[in-house]
Order: sequence, then C-alpha cells, then structure tokens
Amino acid sequence: MAQPERNERQRLRPAPLLFEPSEAAADPEHFFDLESMEDPKELLARATELTLAFRAATDRAVEFQAVAAAQLADPRRFDRLTAAEIAGRAEWTEDYAKKMIEFGRSLLDAPTP
Repeated sequence: MAQPERNERQRLRPAPLLFEPSEAAADPEHFFDLESMEDPKELLARATELTLAFRAATDRAVEFQAVAAAQLADPRRFDRLTAAEIAGRAEWTEDYAKKMIEFGRSLLDAPTP
C-alpha cells in the first residue's frame, strides 16, 4: 500500500465505531440501531458511515497484524517465530504470513510523517 494512499484514507476519518450496550448487542436483530430507522435516506447515510468506519477499522487492524507479525519474526529476537508459527497463531497460510511479515517490515521501515 502506497504511503500517499494511506494518508488520504486517514484524512477521510469515517464515523467512529461506537460500542453498543451489552443488552443491545445480545439481540441478533439489533445492529447499531439501523433496524429502527424508517427514513431510507437516513438509513443509507448511517449504513454508509458504518461501512466506511468498518473498512477503515479493518485496514488499521491489518496494519497492526502486519507490524506484529514482523516484530515476532524479527531475527534479532531470541524468541522469534517462524512464518509457519505466526501463520498458526493468526490462522493464516504460511505464504500469507510471509507476505504479512514483509508488509509489516515495510510499515516499520517507513518514515513517520
């Protein structure tokens, strides 16, 4: 992922994900109060905000996974893990773990703005 693209996504700042009360989360029909919205324009707007927020959260989480994988595979660590071991912990294939380790290294080596 190119650095300018990443900075552009960070600037968009989608709606924050708000945690739902535990009693609402326990109801399988309840999802961020979307089911109670009757105005389709409002529903589309809020659902779009949530979609963007979830995508942004996913992208950030993947970056953190990659950084953690790179740190765990760092040959300078006495307790470093192999790509196969990281794959097992993260429920990835070994090939995907290798790619994530490299991605994480690129993120760690990137200059901070």
